[in-house]
Amino acid sequence: MVRMKESVLLPKDTLVSLYRLMLIIRAVEESFINPILNKDILCPVHLYSGEEAIAVGVCSSLNDNDKVFGTHRSHGHFLAKGGSLDELVAEVYCKRQGASGGFGGSMHLLDTARGFMGAVPIVGGTISLALGAALASYIKGDNSVGVAFFGDGAAGEGVLYESINFASVHKLPLLFVCENNSYSTHMNIRQIRNSTTIYETAASFNITSILEDGNDVLKVYEAANRAVRDCREGKGPVFLECTTYRYRGHVGPDDNIQGVHTDIRPADEIEAWKRKDPLVRLESYLIDYGIALPDEIAEIKMKTEKKVHSAHEKARESAWPRKEEILNNVYM
Repeated sequence: MVRMKESVLLPKDTLVSLYRLMLIIRAVEESFINPILNKDILCPVHLYSGEEAIAVGVCSSLNDNDKVFGTHRSHGHFLAKGGSLDELVAEVYCKRQGASGGFGGSMHLLDTARGFMGAVPIVGGTISLALGAALASYIKGDNSVGVAFFGDGAAGEGVLYESINFASVHKLPLLFVCENNSYSTHMNIRQIRNSTTIYETAASFNITSILEDGNDVLKVYEAANRAVRDCREGKGPVFLECTTYRYRGHVGPDDNIQGVHTDIRPADEIEAWKRKDPLVRLESYLIDYGIALPDEIAEIKMKTEKKVHSAHEKARESAWPRKEEILNNVYM
C-alpha cells in the first residue's frame, strides 16, 4: 500500500475531521448500490467512491462564503462543502425533503447557504458559472473564492480554456480543480489526449498550475490551502489537477447496458488503484502515527453507518414532490 504524505503537521481534530468526511462520502456512495439495483432509486447516479480525498481536501480549505460548483459526480463535493446528508439521500430518492425538493435527483444538488451553488450533468457546464462567481467576488471585494470542479473529460470543452484565459487576464480568485480519473465515460485519456496530464495546458495561460496525488488527502489539502490563499491575496487564478480513480462504473454501481458489460478498464488496473485507496491510506496514517486509536476509528465507522442508515430510512418515509409544484423555480 502507498503511504500518506508525512510532512504535513496538522492538529488531530483536523486530521480526524478529514477522515470523517471521507468516510461518510464513501459510506453513502456505497449505500446507494442496493437501492439502485433494486430500482428503489431510479434517477441516474454517478458514484464518487475512490475520489473522496479531492472533495474533502479542497472543501476543507474553504469557508461558507466561498462558492463551489459541481459536476454530474458531485455527492462528495456537496457533502464536503457542508451539505446535509439527509437532504442528499432524499434528493437521490427524488423526495420532497431533498436538496432540490426532489425535482433534481443525483445530478442537481444545491445548498447556497453553505456555498454549494449547484451541480449539473452537462460536462464543463458549471465552469463558466464559477468564473462568474469569481468575477463577482473581485468586483465586490468580498474576499471569497470561486471553485470549479470538473473531470478530465471537460478538458475537451472550449469553455474551460475561455474561462482560464478570462480569469488569468483579470487575476480572478478562481480555483480550477480537475479530477483526473483517466476515463471520460468509457474512454481512456490516452485515446483522447496526447498527454495524460492537463495542468501543463493551463500553465500556458500564465497561471499557477499544480499536479497533485488526488488519493492523498493531505497533499490535496496542502495544495488547496496554498491555492486558496493565493486567490484571496489577488494572485489567482490557480489550476489544481488531482490524479485519482473511480471504483464504480461511469454511472451506477458498474457499467452494464442491457446486461452487456461495457467497462473497458483492465482488472489489474483497478486493483492497482485500490491499493492506493485514499480512505485506507488516511486510516493507516492515523493509526500508525498514534493520532487515532483503532477503537476510535471503529467508533467513527459505527456512527457513520448509523447516520447513513438513518438518512435512507428518512428518505424512504418522505413525501414525493407535489404535482402542482412542478413549475416552481422555473423561469421563462
